[in-house]
Amino acid sequence: MFKAHDPRDPDPGLAMMLDRTLPIDPAAKAALIRDQACRSRQFLLPLVRPLARAMIVVAQLVHIVSPRWPHAPRFLHRSIAFGMKHFLTPDANQLILRHFHLGAQVLRFISDNATPGFHPELEPMRPMRVEDVADNLFLKHDLNIYNFLILLNQEMERRGATLGQVDRIDFSAITEEVALDPLPSGRFNVIDLQTAIEIYTPAYALLLTDRDFWRASNSLQLDETIGLYAARLTGEDRHLAMINNRHPLVPFSTLKAGFRLMLHGLSTEVLHGFLREMKSRQSVAA
Repeated sequence: MFKAHDPRDPDPGLAMMLDRTLPIDPAAKAALIRDQACRSRQFLLPLVRPLARAMIVVAQLVHIVSPRWPHAPRFLHRSIAFGMKHFLTPDANQLILRHFHLGAQVLRFISDNATPGFHPELEPMRPMRVEDVADNLFLKHDLNIYNFLILLNQEMERRGATLGQVDRIDFSAITEEVALDPLPSGRFNVIDLQTAIEIYTPAYALLLTDRDFWRASNSLQLDETIGLYAARLTGEDRHLAMINNRHPLVPFSTLKAGFRLMLHGLSTEVLHGFLREMKSRQSVAA
């Protein structure tokens, strides 16, 4: 995977793989580094990105005239699932499916500790294969985040509770591994994750309602909110330095939603990694 170390030509991928400053699962980290090294990212992404951002503008112009049409979430998700199955690299598909599992675990961790005994009713997020995406999975993921925050805070207000450090943290929601079914690996599975996201984003903008797309784009900035919840419950705030999607009260432009989605995936991996480390330390100290 990596070239032998040559001080005159060091391999950036090798440097990132050997670095241990971020608590990312080694298999997920290797998948991300391999995927970033794909030829499609080197040669196709620079062509796709400006076209994709132009198409987002076109989609939003359409929705100025018709805010609720087109509205085809089932077609959108079936198209995404088809593309994942036939064109995305196994590493890209692994990172996508893994993300839903990690996000669900983090939300459950927060409710376990902020409101013991109460868990907001959310859509299940445990896809095992790419075909599971077809069931409006991305849209449900966005809805889950907002519904979680609303229902959790309503319950905390009902209890008169506030977020604060927990003496004995419940880490039962945080697991070490995410097991997936075997992923497609055909001759055409060569498109990297970042290029795929740039392609999918304008489709997301066009085939969902204007409100759905804005909500999805703005949900990325809730990385900061979720990170702060975890920090207050655990008393640890190191992971906050790795959050780049910030300031949810001031929404960003949707044009860079594709790149911010990559950062969203990274911040989720980092937060989950920190929680795994804390779980391990607590287990040793017990």
